[in-house]
Amino acid sequence: MVNGTGVATSVRTCRLGVVGYLNSVPLVAGLQHDPRFELRHAVPSRVADWLAAGEVDLGLIPAIEYARQPGLRIVPGLAIASRGPVRSVLLFHKGDVDAIRRVALDTSSRTSVGLTRVLLHARLGREPEYVESAPDVEAMLAVADAALVIGDVALEHEDAAPKLDLGAEWVRQTGLPFVWAFWAGRPGAVDAEGVTALQAALRRGLESVDVLAADYHPGDARRAARNASYLRENIHYLMGEDELCGLREYYRRVAALGLVPEVPEIRFHGDR
Repeated sequence: MVNGTGVATSVRTCRLGVVGYLNSVPLVAGLQHDPRFELRHAVPSRVADWLAAGEVDLGLIPAIEYARQPGLRIVPGLAIASRGPVRSVLLFHKGDVDAIRRVALDTSSRTSVGLTRVLLHARLGREPEYVESAPDVEAMLAVADAALVIGDVALEHEDAAPKLDLGAEWVRQTGLPFVWAFWAGRPGAVDAEGVTALQAALRRGLESVDVLAADYHPGDARRAARNASYLRENIHYLMGEDELCGLREYYRRVAALGLVPEVPEIRFHGDR
């Protein structure tokens, strides 16, 4: 780039670990053309591993990873959250939920795995057996009573029944929104200008939902309509006070089950 005096200046590139699911698309609208950012896509668990290893500067990480990687800072105001049914985090089950004894867990997920354990412990009053699995609903239900599936795979199977929507179940049990993921990185990973750019990307994304939804499945009008309704009605992208209350409650509950070392203090980029 060139500054106002005609002198070439260098731009520090911030490496972003982006979840390769539909719900992340509005958060990164236009960033692929911004020289300040380099985007890498993967499933949530892989993005978290990249951040832990220093292979990305900021990651759209599963919320539970913030409690497992000490010292992170959150980009303020932005999240992937829900205030009711989420549609993309589903627990498929063969019989009655209260009879579940064995659960197959999607290995792409971490926050949702923690949430499954929290919700079932509260509902059943006991711990089912948990096994890890690739996200294949039929194969998972062949070896377990229930199958946790997240992201685009869950959306593709959302018409199957019976199932428990974990976003709706969380609200039923707590009355609070649920925060699934957010941008986070080490202190100094992104400056104020970068934070502003990330916030502006979301504004662009929310103004272009129909286009983004259609581009995600080109030429498929049915999927485009489904995608648009999901992004508008099920996913909420602003982290306000209610979302922070829900996030703190989640950390309190996963800590009580020993799934994270302690309830973390929530700190943001720009905090002193």
